[in-house]
Amino acid sequence: MEKEENILGYEEIGKLIRKFSIPCIISLVVNSLYNIVDQIFIGWGVGYIGNGATNVVFPITMLCLAFALMFGDGSSAYLSLKLGEKNKKEASKGVVNGILISIIVSILLCVIIIGFLPQILNLFGCTDALREDAMGYGFFVALGLPFMMIGTTLNSIIRADGSPKYAMTSMVIGAILNVILDPIFIFVFKMGVEGAAIATSISQFVTFAMNVAYLRKLKTIKITRDDIKLKPSIVGRVSMLGISSFITQMSIVLVMAFENNLLGKYGAESEFGSEIPITVLGIVMKISQILNSIIIGIASGAQPIFGYNYGAQNYDRVRKTLKYVLGLSLIVSTIAFLLFQLIPDKLILIFGSGNELYIEFACYAFRTYLMLCICNGIQILAGIFFQAIGKGVKSAIISLSRQIVFLIPAMVVFGATFGIHGILYAGPFADGLAFIIAGILLILQVRKFKKVEASTKPLITNPLEITEPSASNVVITLSREYGSGGRYIGKLIAQKLGIKLYDKEFIIKVAEETGLSEQYIKENEQKRNVLDVLNNGYYSDMNNSDELFVKESELIKEVSAKEPCVIVGRCADQILKDNKNVLKVFIYSNMEDKINRAVKYYGMDKKKAEKEISRIDKLRGNHYKYYTGKEWKDFSNYDICINSDKLGVEKAADLIIDMAKQLENKNQKVAENITQ
Repeated sequence: MEKEENILGYEEIGKLIRKFSIPCIISLVVNSLYNIVDQIFIGWGVGYIGNGATNVVFPITMLCLAFALMFGDGSSAYLSLKLGEKNKKEASKGVVNGILISIIVSILLCVIIIGFLPQILNLFGCTDALREDAMGYGFFVALGLPFMMIGTTLNSIIRADGSPKYAMTSMVIGAILNVILDPIFIFVFKMGVEGAAIATSISQFVTFAMNVAYLRKLKTIKITRDDIKLKPSIVGRVSMLGISSFITQMSIVLVMAFENNLLGKYGAESEFGSEIPITVLGIVMKISQILNSIIIGIASGAQPIFGYNYGAQNYDRVRKTLKYVLGLSLIVSTIAFLLFQLIPDKLILIFGSGNELYIEFACYAFRTYLMLCICNGIQILAGIFFQAIGKGVKSAIISLSRQIVFLIPAMVVFGATFGIHGILYAGPFADGLAFIIAGILLILQVRKFKKVEASTKPLITNPLEITEPSASNVVITLSREYGSGGRYIGKLIAQKLGIKLYDKEFIIKVAEETGLSEQYIKENEQKRNVLDVLNNGYYSDMNNSDELFVKESELIKEVSAKEPCVIVGRCADQILKDNKNVLKVFIYSNMEDKINRAVKYYGMDKKKAEKEISRIDKLRGNHYKYYTGKEWKDFSNYDICINSDKLGVEKAADLIIDMAKQLENKNQKVAENITQ
């Protein structure tokens, strides 16, 4: 069968990046502008003290956004995954549960924030001079948080439903409305910071209302009353799928909490006081966030190109895409660097006027804190690149190193040593170290591509052939611990019953349908690292691991419907859990026996065997839990669990065959009774 080549594998790279990146950049920048617009009008209408107040409230918004993105991105990933499995009912339940938990958590957070606002503001570095404005601004922001959170959750779902333009439009309309309402409430109604908060909340409500209205015209699913039930298992699954977004946002909240408190402490010991540093650095971070949003948007646009071509082992195209995106990111970050160094006074004046100390510190902060912002073009891109190719550990190291590992400790140590100046120099210190790590990992990965290209040999496998429906249709799913002899038992069963064994035969078929290489599939299927939760992309659809699971699920359903067979692994027991003609088997053994078998049959080093067996079983367990929501070694998932070495592989095979025949006889009797 001739496969249709994926557009990601041949279309001009620049055209693909423009197609995927522009909507992402617009959405991210618009999201960044919400609070910046408030600060511009507050700066001119209230003064820099008002802006300082918004900066100590901003971490509250970011904390709530972390939950909203977790539920939204998790729901959208769940939707894409279940649609790929052709399971619209489960997809609908996932979306509904994501929305329901977002509603519950948003209301709960709203109540907690309003009830404990003074204490929360203290955690985020509020000073006495900022307190009155912060309380007023924070109260009205808190009232609008449910609309912001639910609207953000829905926005992610709408994108996954195939309407990214609608999602972008609802955000843009909200942002434009905020620009219109801010001056009205601040200058016309003379409401100060409270007016800015009310304007923001109204704008967020409009985005929320537009997104709610979209639910009536969902393209891929239809929500029914039966779906509107909160199920903890689905909520947990959705949350896990969105945990990457949550961790990213919470790292920002943590940085802001440390930063505001340290700026207040060491600023009070300087000629600038506490309020000027808190105000200025908040503005500096938000302007730099626009730069980061553009770079994230560019890199996210390249994410599906990276992922597909890496899986297809088209490493030359991966390198070309990486080079193209690096060039774009460096251009953007270089322009930003020049602006921050040459006209910082003009940038700060956008946010209103201030005294000489205010302007002096602002110029100093821009030039110092963002001294190495040019490195962001490498560091951010590298994190998303490794995320795209499924390298969870490397992606986590790059993504979290700058914020958590380097910046916070540097602020604490440098602040204690050099005072307010040390806080500012912590920025380039963290940027520089994160850049070095990202650069080294990128260079090593590109070199690895060249080595793999030189050594990769095509797999020799047999095509997956699906026969016509059989009168006897018992399917045996066989899950097994590594080294337990499970696959050999499956082979014995297939031989004795005269039916097919499906295991490695899936690889070539999946390769044909996805365009991913057989070697890549062999090395990555049924294996999931704990840190792979960080591999979910910003705005991309399913990653390679998800696509592998979906395609294998389709094939498992197809072969099980047409012929009796033995299917090894691949969560087949859960994929076929509703089929009455399925016998679900789990093969296990004690560690000593597994080591002996691994050494004898797999040529494994005896000293390293136990560690390797445990590692592989853990990856299989993670994969099973991620895609089914259940524990791999929970024996209640199976009809029979056998210790292969206690019983022996021959007797184990015979026992399973006997159970399969009993199941077949039982099904035949049921069918006969129905016909009579």
